Amino acid sequence: MTGSLAGLLVVDLTRALAGPQAAMMLGDLGARVIKVESPAGDDTRSWGPPFVRTEDGTAESTYFLSCNRNKESIALDLKRDDDADVLARLIRRADVLMENFKPGGLRRLGFGTEELMELNPRLVVLSISGFGHDGPEADRAGYDQIAQGEAGLMSLTGPDPAHPQRVGVPIADLLAGMNGAFGVLAALRERDRTGRGQIVRTSLLASVVAAHAFQGTRWTVAGEVGSAQGNQHPTIAPYGLFRCAGGSVQIACGNDAMWHRLCAAFDITADDPRYATNADRLAHRDSLTALLESVFADHAADELLRRLADAGIPAGRVRALDEVYEWEQTRSQRLLVDVEHEGLGRISLPGSALRTFSVDPAGAETETTRVGHRPPPVFDADADAIREWLDVVPPRVQS
Repeated sequence: MTGSLAGLLVVDLTRALAGPQAAMMLGDLGARVIKVESPAGDDTRSWGPPFVRTEDGTAESTYFLSCNRNKESIALDLKRDDDADVLARLIRRADVLMENFKPGGLRRLGFGTEELMELNPRLVVLSISGFGHDGPEADRAGYDQIAQGEAGLMSLTGPDPAHPQRVGVPIADLLAGMNGAFGVLAALRERDRTGRGQIVRTSLLASVVAAHAFQGTRWTVAGEVGSAQGNQHPTIAPYGLFRCAGGSVQIACGNDAMWHRLCAAFDITADDPRYATNADRLAHRDSLTALLESVFADHAADELLRRLADAGIPAGRVRALDEVYEWEQTRSQRLLVDVEHEGLGRISLPGSALRTFSVDPAGAETETTRVGHRPPPVFDADADAIREWLDVVPPRVQS
């Protein structure tokens, strides 16, 4: 096992996406992750189409494959004493336990906070919920699109305020997973100092609200309620998607100097008082957009992007996903990883966003990013090996 977290054991009781994403992030960094599934399996094993078929005809969900690499699988029915005992034995050996039951769900199975800390006082527990573990709506089930709407994100996304739109990926789940992994690492650092574990809690609601960024302070400080603006930035102009000959490009003029370079590159009058400052350009954004699109109308996207690059204007195209994964820049950043799946053979998966490097005294860098990855596990495939390991490896905390 390679990676910064090699030697760390994570017991992953989560299902769907937020929790599995958090556990996979730690697995990508080298932790050993044991995924504990119910006898029915993780919900996402049945989420599709698309499914891909193994040689024996088993259907594998591409959704499940997206968030469960670098894990082992064991199926346990925690309402059975013998299976609950297997989980207790895992907990005694674990560094981290992750769960996303509804608040109180793990306690009802006999693994409340007191029981967990008795089993392993050094355990870090990550709990992810939909709307928080307390408060008047703590018992609500959390699904991504519901959270996107309740947390205001859909009101900021879409062509206009009358047509709220969800983000095209389950962003509430993904943010909760990222926040969960971040919190676990902080708790492990605290354990280094105190010798004791911690409880880390986050939610889909908290993760979206915490990501409101300037749209949040736009309301809390300035008293303005943001709304959907389509593909134009609500506070910067010109910044967005602009039509050109046969397509479109995106440009981002983040300051007045960039605006003046854009004007010089395309023979636009820079001293027009309507566009003198960013505030002026925002106030006249419709006419500014019309002006730029009239100038860009004679330029195909590739030519336009070259001219924008020569002028030092940040710009780009809108790629379909197949184009993204075929792009050499994507591949250069290790954003595709190849794994050998038991039933599917060699498959490619979207990779981790993180790369790590060691630096010697002379400043030379050596990449230490994990390069050998486990495929997403076949259901219950590691059960026998895990039980055998439990019989051999002593617990961190003796019974």
